[in-house]
Amino acid sequence: MLNRPQPRTCIECGLPYGHGDFAYHAGKAENGPSYWSDRGLLCSVICSTAHYERREKVGEAMKAPAPNPLER
Repeated sequence: MLNRPQPRTCIECGLPYGHGDFAYHAGKAENGPSYWSDRGLLCSVICSTAHYERREKVGEAMKAPAPNPLER
C-alpha cells in the first residue's frame, strides 16, 4: 500500500490544516488555505516555495493553477 499524506495536511511538512501556524486566506481557517497545488495543501509560503522548487528541479512544474481542493 502506498503511504499517502492525509488530504488536510501540508504535503511538504505534514502540518495539519487547522493548526495555528497554517496560512489561511485572509487569516481565517473558514476561508480556506492560502497555498495549494494539484497535489494538495501547503501550509506556508516557505512550503509553497519548496514544493515549487522541488517540482521544477525534477521537471514536474505545474502548467496551470490548481483548483482550490476544498471547493470540490
